[in-house]
Amino acid sequence: MVLGWGALALLNGDPTVLPGPWRVLPLVGAELASGDLIHHLAVTLRRVALAFVIAMSVGIAVGLLMGSSPGADRWLDPWLIAFLNLPALVTIVLCYLWIGLNEVAAVTAVAINKIPTVVVTIREGTRALDRQLSDVATVFRMSPWVRFRHVVLPQLGPYIASAGRSGISLIWKIVLVVEFLGRSDGIGFKIHLYFQLFDVGMVLAYALSFVVVMLAIEALFLRPWEAHATRWRRA
Repeated sequence: MVLGWGALALLNGDPTVLPGPWRVLPLVGAELASGDLIHHLAVTLRRVALAFVIAMSVGIAVGLLMGSSPGADRWLDPWLIAFLNLPALVTIVLCYLWIGLNEVAAVTAVAINKIPTVVVTIREGTRALDRQLSDVATVFRMSPWVRFRHVVLPQLGPYIASAGRSGISLIWKIVLVVEFLGRSDGIGFKIHLYFQLFDVGMVLAYALSFVVVMLAIEALFLRPWEAHATRWRRA
């Protein structure tokens, strides 16, 4: 990818339109040395983490309810469809208008956009639970918590991991839009700032730094988590 990027930059010949890696990497180094890049990356990652925890917690709870209760599923399904098709931009703008240009609105907007996709995945996982294992738990008179811990949760593990991996990629994108539109810090804010200045090099520097961090999180945390959640299937 870096070689292709460099080749395109040489073919283009205009560093103001597409600066090559040899121009962008020094910019990344300068931003790291000044501390600006670390600060804005940390702010964005904090928003991502908060929105992820909220979305997964609410989504898992609602998905379990809809998957195990036909009545709740019938009542909540129209709402689920509506939120699945609600544009992220509309949610972000409404949260900013109703709550204000603050952290609560930013995190809420991101979480609202992610929750429906978690609900869909967990609902399908709940519907696919092995009823025979539930019958065994009933025969052995397991308490609700023990049943959930040893019967339900292992079966839902792959679905939770799938919802987490697919959702984190969506959250990255929405967080940047939230910062682009209404925050005074974060990677999205910096991209917006340099977009207004038509500084393609700095836009690429912040965007690529963010991508590198996301790839590292994917490799170090998300893939091992998914492998751990599905290990019982390979046993």
